[in-house]
Amino acid sequence: MKFVENVRPDVTTDIVYMMCPMHLLKLEEQIKELEQGQILEIMTDYDGALEDIPAWCDKTGNEFLGMEDSGDFFKFYIKKLTR
Repeated sequence: MKFVENVRPDVTTDIVYMMCPMHLLKLEEQIKELEQGQILEIMTDYDGALEDIPAWCDKTGNEFLGMEDSGDFFKFYIKKLTR
């Protein structure tokens, strides 16, 4: 897992306490709203996101920049590369 600090997202989506598969549904919904090159921050407490979000980025051609673990939830950073 790639850990990062001090990433400045353009948009933040808080889905802490939402059930699976909301992390991927919200990710897909939000990434469509961004311009190419913008960064999305997804906050979730779902452990499955540790594998799901990087895999989603690989599948869709977007860049997984990394994540932060706050102890209570994870912050994932995704850069939109596709149109």
